[in-house]
Amino acid sequence: MTGLRYGVIGTGLMGQEHIRNIQLLPGARITAIADPEPASLIAAGCRDAAHFTDAESFAAAADVDAVIVASPNHTHREVLEPLFARGLPILCEKPIATTVADAAWIVDRARRHPAPFWTGMEYRYMPPARRFIAQVHEGRAGRLVMLAIREHRFPFLDKVGQWNRLSRNTGGTMVEKCCHFFDLMRHIIRAEPVRVFCSGGVDVNHADERIEGQRPDIIDNSYTVVDFDNGVRAMLDLCMFADGAEHQEEISATGDTARIDLMVPPGDIIFSPRVGYGNAKQAVREHVDVEAAALAAGEHFGATWHQHLAFARAVKGEGPVEVTAEDGLRAVAMGVAAEISAREKRAVEMSEVLGVRLAA
Repeated sequence: MTGLRYGVIGTGLMGQEHIRNIQLLPGARITAIADPEPASLIAAGCRDAAHFTDAESFAAAADVDAVIVASPNHTHREVLEPLFARGLPILCEKPIATTVADAAWIVDRARRHPAPFWTGMEYRYMPPARRFIAQVHEGRAGRLVMLAIREHRFPFLDKVGQWNRLSRNTGGTMVEKCCHFFDLMRHIIRAEPVRVFCSGGVDVNHADERIEGQRPDIIDNSYTVVDFDNGVRAMLDLCMFADGAEHQEEISATGDTARIDLMVPPGDIIFSPRVGYGNAKQAVREHVDVEAAALAAGEHFGATWHQHLAFARAVKGEGPVEVTAEDGLRAVAMGVAAEISAREKRAVEMSEVLGVRLAA
């Protein structure tokens, strides 16, 4: 990683997590940051970096080898346009956009872009998750039939202007938060979704808040079922007011010969083969360690650092882009389908959301 110079656009909570993780890369330097909020620029702590207030001035003058886009979701297309013109390697945080149309525009530009474009999907890179995914792909559970993901966690964190409380800024919870998990579904199942049914509501969080004169309208709990074109079905169980849950994330892959469970934290994988009715269980538990420095540098169980290692390899031409703009689009589309389903109380075909792109 020696010598790579990074720029970061958007130095709020997620931008600061990227900064801390870049600082763990040997030889890497942050040479430019951009944010319209002076307090966010100060909080980034990059005193030796050039400071900019917008993407246009950053793209025109920043002396960088790669750029991280961590600005609010609804600004991504606007921020990316001058960066595409500059030809820089880009890691754009999830979701890459708040609408399918904007995500499709990003995919089109990324295909013609001379440098790597990477969609930030940290959950793929949690060390225990990577081990879990490898075991599923190696067939340890047999033929995969069902995938269940549970996230029971704290409410959305405070951000500048509380922009993340309104669906028009985020795409809605199922886009903003759950695109991570929809991406994991596609990545683990290695197939495309056909239809989505989501039952969700705005029931507990932020009831006493008013943002721009409006009560926050983001879903805070939901169940989502997804049918995939290879016959596998997946489910996401989300609760944003379960701060006291022992495990923030639980993922279960059930095949025709065994089940594999992932618990985060602590980062344990449990392998449970079928034993037949009445026979003794034969579950085996293993713990996957995560580097202490990577754990301390962010909220994603060490994943952001591992993602940056892979992104840096792509920037240096030593590895592929592992999470493409197309992956980002597909995750957004699943989130949009879930938002429509929850609000209109019906199943949504992915062809309705993606249209002719589904055949591409």
